[in-house]
Amino acid sequence: MSAVEPGTRLADRFRLEDRVDESGGATLWKAIDEILARPVAVHTFSPEFTRVTEVVTAARLASRLTDPRLTQVFDAADEDGTAYVVSEWVSGESLLDLLSNGAVEPERGAALVAEAAEALAHAHEAGLTHLHLTPERLMWTTGGTVKLLGLAVDAAILGLEAREDAAREDAEGLGRLLYAAVTGHWPGEEDCGLPAAPTDDGKICTPRQVTAGVPGYLDAITCRALLQETKRGQPPLSTPAEVAEALTEVPRPAPAPVTTAPPALNLRDGAPDGMTASPAQPPPLGPTPDWNSRPTWNGSNWGTGGPQQTTGTASKILLTVIVLLVMAAVGVGAWTVGKNLGNAPKTTQSAEPSQSAATHKPVAVKPVSATGFDPLGDDKVENPDFAPLAIDGKSSTDWHTTSYNSADLGRLKDGVGLILDMGKPIPISDVAVSLGSAPGASVQLKVGDAADLGSLKTVAKAENASGSVTLTPDKATTGQYVVIWFTRLPPYEGKYRGTIYEVTVHSPGSA
Repeated sequence: MSAVEPGTRLADRFRLEDRVDESGGATLWKAIDEILARPVAVHTFSPEFTRVTEVVTAARLASRLTDPRLTQVFDAADEDGTAYVVSEWVSGESLLDLLSNGAVEPERGAALVAEAAEALAHAHEAGLTHLHLTPERLMWTTGGTVKLLGLAVDAAILGLEAREDAAREDAEGLGRLLYAAVTGHWPGEEDCGLPAAPTDDGKICTPRQVTAGVPGYLDAITCRALLQETKRGQPPLSTPAEVAEALTEVPRPAPAPVTTAPPALNLRDGAPDGMTASPAQPPPLGPTPDWNSRPTWNGSNWGTGGPQQTTGTASKILLTVIVLLVMAAVGVGAWTVGKNLGNAPKTTQSAEPSQSAATHKPVAVKPVSATGFDPLGDDKVENPDFAPLAIDGKSSTDWHTTSYNSADLGRLKDGVGLILDMGKPIPISDVAVSLGSAPGASVQLKVGDAADLGSLKTVAKAENASGSVTLTPDKATTGQYVVIWFTRLPPYEGKYRGTIYEVTVHSPGSA
């Protein structure tokens, strides 16, 4: 049992409230920092726990790291018979929670692991390891950021000692997280709350054998890290830095705006080697601000209180008087013009709109479905899970190609694209496409009645394209399938990638 109870105050500021978990003599609490009025996570230890020194030392070492994707350690001490570690309280959903709610898009799950790999690579540069990477330790916070929990401290609590191949162990751990993220199955021996990864002749099945739609490059990266094997001619990934590098092309979630963080706590006086939490730590990424509570313009300045409100009120009154005077002047002018027009000779004018205008006005036709179109590639798919985002009516979401090493698709194929199924053959007047902002894309509009490259005819082209592009066929065109086909890609983060935010297919209106 724990040596402390709810209500206990540690270091005269941390009040223990809720016991979250208790195992092996270590207890995790949700506590309140009474000085800064914020929740914190606190580990306490029973008198029988034999690794207190190792845990406190690991926590103090972890406190030196400033990567915002690693949980901050605020305090660690072993004094007066009570040992504890205080770190930030992280709210959000773990990878286990996300997978328990249903499968996630492979690249979305891989993006979380990519962030964790980069953070863990920084920790290894400082000589720290994790050694206990599970889906519960990878968090997507309520503030829209990634957090990796338990660096160094988890291993110390569990008695896991870093060996010479610790880098490989953490690389394999990242491989297990990536496998879970893209398949929803766990390839480890321990029970972590997910279904076990299926096996074939005693060997773990690859992600693409388990789940349809996993991109080929993610399948290869997972096998190179988890199974430590060569894949697609690429060597195994034996360090977190190598895993992070391999995942650089995964689209990352947009970070939340940075807000001012409360000052970090110095570790307790008397800590060995003078180890303290750095006072110059960059603030962690905070929650998205409430835009409804931001300062408003009160007539003369930005603000909501104090003497500024008096000046703002006077300005509002003056502004109101001016607006009323202008409205009166406009009204008099409009009355005068109307009177003169009323006295002018009347001419007969047809109220019927132009029949040809009504007939030929194009209308938008909603596609039945969209998917990545890669008939010339090895795996025949190109980010199919993102394809519906190009027809969802939202300019903030997109479908994109894989990142390639050159504008000509790495010389791997002649083209790749997005194919829309219109449900039935329809006449096509034009197709409006919203591309990425970087110039350099060469795109073609292909239309046909079958979803194979040989049946699709190129009816329009655009070179060095970017932003909003309208592809208009030179002559009457009809077809069930519409393809936006990239033959050259624009630059993207050191590589080349085609991006489509939205596609709108227009058909001539009927009479």
